[in-house]
Order: sequence, then structure tokens, then C-alpha cells
Amino acid sequence: MKIQQITLVLFLSLASMKSNEVLSQSSQSKTYAEVSVKEGGKWEGRKYIGGTFKNVQRLKLATEHTDHSFDIRYEGPGWESNKIGYRLYLDWRNAIDIFGKKTEKIILPQVGQDGFDSYHEMQDWGSDILKAGKGIGIGSIDRYLNNERLHFYEVDSTIATVVNTPKNSAVKVQYYGWKTASDKIDFTSELTIQPNQRYTQHTIHPSKGIDGICTGIVKQKNTELLQKESQNKKWAYIATYGSQSLVPDQLGMAIFYQTNSVENIVDAEFDHLLVFKPTTKVVDFYFLGAWEQESNGIKSKQAFVKYLDERLNELNKKGKM
Repeated sequence: MKIQQITLVLFLSLASMKSNEVLSQSSQSKTYAEVSVKEGGKWEGRKYIGGTFKNVQRLKLATEHTDHSFDIRYEGPGWESNKIGYRLYLDWRNAIDIFGKKTEKIILPQVGQDGFDSYHEMQDWGSDILKAGKGIGIGSIDRYLNNERLHFYEVDSTIATVVNTPKNSAVKVQYYGWKTASDKIDFTSELTIQPNQRYTQHTIHPSKGIDGICTGIVKQKNTELLQKESQNKKWAYIATYGSQSLVPDQLGMAIFYQTNSVENIVDAEFDHLLVFKPTTKVVDFYFLGAWEQESNGIKSKQAFVKYLDERLNELNKKGKM
């Protein structure tokens, strides 16, 4: 009996040590990705009533889900570094939004826990700082044909997966049967963030080469479009800077892209768009936000352009960030 008791005590002690070790590793992490869905409630039409949020590694989107269905915490998967956070509206909008962080700690696990959209109000950690409105947000995917963005209204199924490693964190979204105009394709989107960095690497892979696949930056008032190519002409960026956060205060946004992958740059009604050439190959680009209230934040246009040019020079030399 005593041996059994000693064995149990040792087991519980080891379990406690292991738990503390996991918590310690989590607190020390500089990147994080998650997706959190409600369980224990029920669907009433397109709204989910009741239930509590539970984090999952893989989520197949409910057929009832649309914008503001209240079944997914902050409306989709989120990912962050110690510098900045992002979230993807996992519905027909498919826009990417920015969480401005005033701390270098991991904050996503607490976002939206005390009220569905409490993150729109300034918290100790920061807040949602980008108004996507009718725009594309920053660095997300859509299709642009005949002067119109066609969105993700018709998709047979959508699966989101999150991965956290010591090196980085990522969100992978697989869209099966995305129908726009007369085309129906599968599309994979992988969003990866590194420690100590603001940028997200966005890797996209369409199953069929179609016209109009695009990314971009939502237009805001009081900003100008900045553009530059690398010395070897292989990489370039488009960017905006100005009083364009919801605070409002200074926010810079940028997309770095391979010049041979882009067909044209479009000054659309709500966005500055990069329209990709039709392809079935994997395409990589990078996007980022830089908020003045982040720890050691960029607080002027001059400093933002300097930061962008340094990243562009890195791409010019290495071909990657």
C-alpha cells in the first residue's frame, strides 16, 4: 500500500513538473497561433447561441458560419509575435486585421474572452487597430475581376489548422471548391510569423491558374502609397503610412512581393491591390503592420521607410527575410 502511495506521489510530482515546464515554455514563447471555437451551445439560423470557447488545432468551418456568427473567438484564427498580432476573418470577407500590442508578451489567449468584441476597446495589452471595412485588410487573398472583388461567398468547405513550434507559429487555411465567376478551385493559404519580427510570410497555392487572384492593403484617409523595387528588381514593396489606426495614431502597413509574380498594381475603390499572374505554383510574399504604440515602435514616416528599405535590402541579398 505504501509503495502504491509513493508511486502515486512520484507520478503526481512528475506530472506537476511537466505542467509547470509547459507553462514556462509558453510564457517564454515569442510567437503563438490559435483558433478557438464554441462548444456546448447551439445554432439558431446563422448565429451560435450559448456555449464556451475551446482552442483546437484543426477547425472545419460550420456550414452555418458567416460574419458575426459568434461561434469563433475574434471571428477566426489569430497569430502573433512579440511585436504584433493578426487575425483572419474566416468567412466570406477573408480579410486580415491587426492587433496592435503595447507589450511583448503573448496576448491572444486572453483576447475576446471577456466579451465577443471587447478587443475593439483599448486594453492594457493594446487593441484591434485596423478598420478593414469593405476593404481587404492587410495581406489577405481575394479575386479581382471587372473592377470588383469577388470574396469567398461560395466555398464547399474550409479547414483551418494552427501549428506552434519553438522556431515560429503558423496558420494554414485550406479552401476546397472556392467558386468565383465561372471558376472553381482549391486554394491553400499558409501564414507564418517569426520571433522578434512584425512581418508574416504568406504562402499561397492555387490548384488552377486563374486571373485575378490578389492581395493588398486597405485604403485609409490621410495616407499615401509608397512604392520601391530592390536593386536586383526581383523584389518590391507597396506601403502606406499615416494616422490610419482606429486609435487614431500612426500606423504603417506594407507588402513585399516578387516582381515576376505580379501582373499589375490596381488602385481599387477600397484597396491598393497586387494582382498575381495566373499560376499553379507556390507564391510567397510578406506583409506587416508597424504601430507607433508597440514597444520601441516606429513613430515617423522617415523611420518606417528606413525600416522597409532595410527589409527590402535583406530580400535583395538573400531572397527571403
